[in-house]
Amino acid sequence: MDKRRFLKTVGGILISASAGGVSTSAYALICRPEDSYFEKVRNFDADHVDDVHLSSDQMVILKSVVARLRRVRGIVGHGNFALLDFDKTLRVSRNYSKIGRFMKKEIDFLEDIFYRDAARYGFYGEKVLSGLTDRVPNRNRTKVRRTGQYLFKGTPLVTYKQIRDKLGKDVVLTSGVRGITKQMYLFLAKAQHTKGNLSSASRSLAPPGYSFHAAGDFDVGKRGWGARNFTSDFAKTDEFKKLVDLGYARLRYPPDNLLGVRYEPWHIKVV
Repeated sequence: MDKRRFLKTVGGILISASAGGVSTSAYALICRPEDSYFEKVRNFDADHVDDVHLSSDQMVILKSVVARLRRVRGIVGHGNFALLDFDKTLRVSRNYSKIGRFMKKEIDFLEDIFYRDAARYGFYGEKVLSGLTDRVPNRNRTKVRRTGQYLFKGTPLVTYKQIRDKLGKDVVLTSGVRGITKQMYLFLAKAQHTKGNLSSASRSLAPPGYSFHAAGDFDVGKRGWGARNFTSDFAKTDEFKKLVDLGYARLRYPPDNLLGVRYEPWHIKVV
């Protein structure tokens, strides 16, 4: 993308930010060299000079929080964990000695992570859930048979059924509804993997509160592909090509997007 096209694109986004799912914080891109921005998005797992990192003290808390959330998941199961709200997460931890209650410093850390403006470390999407204790209403979701996943009723469920009807059994639902607890766990586990690099983590996973999995989006993959479904390799499959041909590949994070996120061909944009 040349400089003129880049600035024109950013300008258009600033005029209609809400329509494109881009926060007004995208204005920050104008102040950064174009090549530097795309270099980060294309090399999402690498460390870059101005990436934001957790402190050594925060890393200690991060490790204990990720371990505790993993124990919560072990008690409630993967399906229920996807729907768990923050208040219930705290209750479950208090009721099971195997998990252990969250300490005050851990809760403070989780609140800090949730309420941070993610644009500070390079994520420019809009916030979907504004409160740490927001819930996914029971009446709006349904479990999809043989997947262990949930989808919202209405357009998300209808869209997934249409994809399955037209593409067949080789396309699978890999991730549906995610409440705040699951998104928090995924983001923090990624941050632990990146040694506290929040910028790097946010290039792969939306920070808690910013994920459209809490509003209707879902992920699909090729049966039997496992973790490869969450790589750009999925774009080379016949299944993805059919999604494109049939008009279902409305991607939340296309190549060289201005949200600060890697290319995600598996993530179906619904809302």
